[in-house]
Amino acid sequence: MSNLTLQKIGIEQIELLTKYRLEYLTEMQGKLDPEYKAELEKGLNDYFREALVGERFFAYMALQGEKVVSFGAMVIKKIPGDANKPLYLEGDILNMYTVPEERRKGYSAIILQELIDEANRRGISKISLHTSKDGEKLYRKFGFNEPHYPVLELCL
Repeated sequence: MSNLTLQKIGIEQIELLTKYRLEYLTEMQGKLDPEYKAELEKGLNDYFREALVGERFFAYMALQGEKVVSFGAMVIKKIPGDANKPLYLEGDILNMYTVPEERRKGYSAIILQELIDEANRRGISKISLHTSKDGEKLYRKFGFNEPHYPVLELCL
């Protein structure tokens, strides 16, 4: 890890971020239909560009020398306040991905720590994420656990 560097992802790396998001989705959900994949690629590029410009999203990548080995990102949501605080910022971690041949070397932990540090700098009060079974152990080491309130979903 001596050659490892972290780089904040900017507008100029959106296509790279999209490429690895697509690899992540393919790994997790299976091969995508080529027509849909092209549509998704355009939508991801548009989303990442708009969200970066609007400061509702930030991302980091880890490089081993010149090779990109790992990614992580966070979507920022503004939540209406309550009796304790007029406004909350919450973060959703997404796009945690390490290229398969570079896994189990600690890169995701470094990216995750940087995301948490950036969330602290931005005043984010809560971070959530979805995890695979492989990733759950890492997140629990960082203090992630079940939510205080039950979470229910309705897929529309």
